[in-house]
Amino acid sequence: MKKIALLMLITMMAFVVMGFRCGEPPPPPPEEPVETAPVIEEEKPVEPAPPPPKPKLQESQLQTVYFDFDKFNLRADAKASLDANFNLLQDFTDVIVKIEGHCDERGTVEYNLSLGEKRAKATMDYLVGLGVDPTRISIISYGKEKPVDMGHTEDAWAKNRRAEFRIISQ
Repeated sequence: MKKIALLMLITMMAFVVMGFRCGEPPPPPPEEPVETAPVIEEEKPVEPAPPPPKPKLQESQLQTVYFDFDKFNLRADAKASLDANFNLLQDFTDVIVKIEGHCDERGTVEYNLSLGEKRAKATMDYLVGLGVDPTRISIISYGKEKPVDMGHTEDAWAKNRRAEFRIISQ
């Protein structure tokens, strides 16, 4: 009986030892360096940066045209201003302008509206003659209704006899 008990004890110990061994995962095999082909990244074409936004024409860059008293013909200085405006309009081909004709305070409302329109038209005709598409230009007369100088002197009146440019769109 002692022999049987001893044999059972040894058998149980063997099962216990084996049981603990079976619960452990086997150790991983040692890693061997694996030779792999180098990964070649496909070169993506470099996209060019988008062009900078096109600059916009500022209304202040367009020159005002001035006229003599009771006249709508273009003086030499007015033509020089219009030549500069023409160059700008050639550079900014999307710009559409309105030319405003103005007069000084002397004369009737009706007379000054008519004179202001003739001044705006003379200004437009000059630019169209240089090559500006007439669909890019509109005109309006304000007569004496929008003076830039409220004075009642020859200097003030000279500033008010003008054709000004307004940018409608670009």
